[in-house]
Amino acid sequence: MIEGFARRRFDGSEAPVNYATAGDGPPLLLLHGYPQTHIMWRKIAPRLAADFTVIAADLRGYGDSGKPPSDSRHAPYSKRAMAGDLTALMSALGHARFLLAGHDRGGRVAHRLTLDNPGRVERLAVLDIVPTERLFRETGKAVATGYYHWYFLIQEAPFPETLIGNSVEFYLRTKLGRWGAGAEMVEEEAFAEYLRCFSDPATIHASCEDYRAAATIDLEHDAADLDRPIECPMLVLWGERGLMHRHFDVPGTWRERASDVSDALIPCGHFLPEEAPDETFRALHAFFSAR
Repeated sequence: MIEGFARRRFDGSEAPVNYATAGDGPPLLLLHGYPQTHIMWRKIAPRLAADFTVIAADLRGYGDSGKPPSDSRHAPYSKRAMAGDLTALMSALGHARFLLAGHDRGGRVAHRLTLDNPGRVERLAVLDIVPTERLFRETGKAVATGYYHWYFLIQEAPFPETLIGNSVEFYLRTKLGRWGAGAEMVEEEAFAEYLRCFSDPATIHASCEDYRAAATIDLEHDAADLDRPIECPMLVLWGERGLMHRHFDVPGTWRERASDVSDALIPCGHFLPEEAPDETFRALHAFFSAR
C-alpha cells in the first residue's frame, strides 16, 4: 500500500509489530492514529524515504500488529506499553537513536515514548493533538461533541464494541468524513485496507482499550511526569479546519511540556498526511533534516 516499501513483521516484543520500511539515511519512525493503520502515511512516506530510513508501523491493537488480551486496568493498552513495542522494534533494527512522528493516537504514543526513553528520540513531531491530560481537563460541550468518541469508546465492554460492530463500514466512513476534508481524501483502495483491518472484532476491542487506557492508567503516568519536559526539539503541526485549532492554542499546550518547540498550521482538517500531503511533507522534511 505504500509505494516502494517492504512489509515486515517484528516478533520480539509482547505484541508483534507490523511495519513497512524503505529508504536510506537517519531512521524515522512514523506512527498513525485512530481508526487507521500505517498506510495513512502512503502519500508522503515515499518522499521521506529519499532522505531517511522510514519505518511506518501499526500500533499495538491496530492494523496487522498484535492484539494482546487486556486487563482491568487496561495496562496492555497504555501508551507506555504501546511505546515499548516500538522501542523494541527500533532496537532490533539497530537504531539506538531515531526521529519520531505521530499523528493522533500515534502522537500520544510518541509523547510517552519520548518521556520514557530520554536520549533515544532525536526529534519529535506530533500532528493535530494536545496533551491527553489537557484535553480531558478542558473538555467542554463543543469538544465533547466533536470528540464524542473519547467518551463513547471508554464505556465498559462490550457496549461500544457491539454498536461499532453493527455497521463497521458506516462507522469508519463517518469518522473519516467528519474529521477531515471528506471521505474522498481516502481513495477506495486505501479505505478497503482500513476497513479490512477495522472489521476485525479484535481490532475494535483493542482500539476501545486504547481509549479506556487513556482515561485511566495513561492519566496516572502523565500526572507523574507533568513537571518533566520533553528535552529534544519538537515540531507541532495541526489542521486549520480541525477541532483542535478551534478550541485550543495547540502549540501553546506543548510549549508547557517542551523546551524547544516549533510549529506550523496546515490548511486542512484532522488528517494532515492525507488531506495536505505536500504541506505536511515539507514541514516534516525541513524539521527532521535540521541538525
